[in-house]
Amino acid sequence: MTRLTIVTGLSGSGKSVALHTLEDEGFFCIDNLPANFLSDLIDKLLASGSELYDKLAIGIDMRSERASADNLMKLLRELRQREDATVEVLFLDTDRSTLVTRFSETRRKHPLSSQDLPLINAIDEEARLLDQVKDEAELVVDTSALNLHDLRDIIRTYLLGKTHGGLALIFQSFGFKHGTPASTDFMFDVRCLPNPHWEPDLRRFNGREKPIIQFLEEQPEVEDMYKDIKDFTQRWLPLFEAENRAYLTVSVGCTGGRHRSVYLTERLAAHFSALRGNVSKRHRELS
Repeated sequence: MTRLTIVTGLSGSGKSVALHTLEDEGFFCIDNLPANFLSDLIDKLLASGSELYDKLAIGIDMRSERASADNLMKLLRELRQREDATVEVLFLDTDRSTLVTRFSETRRKHPLSSQDLPLINAIDEEARLLDQVKDEAELVVDTSALNLHDLRDIIRTYLLGKTHGGLALIFQSFGFKHGTPASTDFMFDVRCLPNPHWEPDLRRFNGREKPIIQFLEEQPEVEDMYKDIKDFTQRWLPLFEAENRAYLTVSVGCTGGRHRSVYLTERLAAHFSALRGNVSKRHRELS
């Protein structure tokens, strides 16, 4: 059975990085394929019987005709009916202001932009065209706040979960003042807990360092919050696994994303790592 991963999303969101990561993981990768060619290509590759095509990753964007978004939706539904391949869609998303900055810094031209369609309008138009595809995706990753290494780690974690037939569990910390993460399944707000930021001697440390750990361990509310999040995740995790989910993200947020959320994320990841494989952690603001 061939595993086919469709990599798509907004231009400038990191599709090339995703494809390079998949290639490193043993996928045969093809980039910038017009959607109209997808079905015929899959037929020819799979008909060859070569083990080289047991894992395929194909990158598709809007560089071809605009109608390809509708064609891609039709083809995705057809591909999901195949008996010789399992199909998954990886969609990379990014907020508009970040995309404008990326295109401005690299001086790249957006595939839909023209004299009649300025950059910001081209970004909005592409998002509209791909909206249905995003809804069909098994995995949506918001790359707005991710660096190169973060994106690779997320994709590898997702792949590892698929390879082992189990759910990949990711805990991430973040700061509400920097915006909420778009790609998350459960979000916990811990801003109600005692804040080390208001202790002048502690402000420079983060939640992985001993002074913050000692401070938070002395707060009974922090321990209660940890137990509640742990118990909630432990209670519902088996049901998500029963639904054949490949990826589950639990986000913990405090004000700045450096102290309370980091401490709790570290503890949660350590607890679940001792119980199961394929658990990872990420600290968005520390990145």
